[in-house]
Amino acid sequence: MTLSNIDFPSPSKGDDCRMAREILDLVGDKWSLYIIATLKDEPVRFNELRRQIDGISQRMLTITLRELERDGLVKRTLFPTIPPRVEYELTEMGRTLLAPVMALVTWARTNQENIQEARVRYDAS
Repeated sequence: MTLSNIDFPSPSKGDDCRMAREILDLVGDKWSLYIIATLKDEPVRFNELRRQIDGISQRMLTITLRELERDGLVKRTLFPTIPPRVEYELTEMGRTLLAPVMALVTWARTNQENIQEARVRYDAS
């Protein structure tokens, strides 16, 4: 793959850049990637999500799930049981996000040491 094959948004195309920035902000926030990764295989109940994602508060889990649901990446299903049961799962569109997110995670793992070395060199200068 060469960079000439990639259709980068032009700074003059403000809408394209703004939309990309909004999505990057969403998936790049503190909790969204953890939620997306936790939902990658199957629907998960709220409390199970909370147990699996170390350090997330109930409030932040709720807020992040609502944002992901609003953007069409997560589907919330309420089952009419007593007590009510709620499950969350990735939508079809949310599943299409897994490949680019995992590519970014792989890139970060591959380059983690180089980035740390660059930071040390920069900070030392």
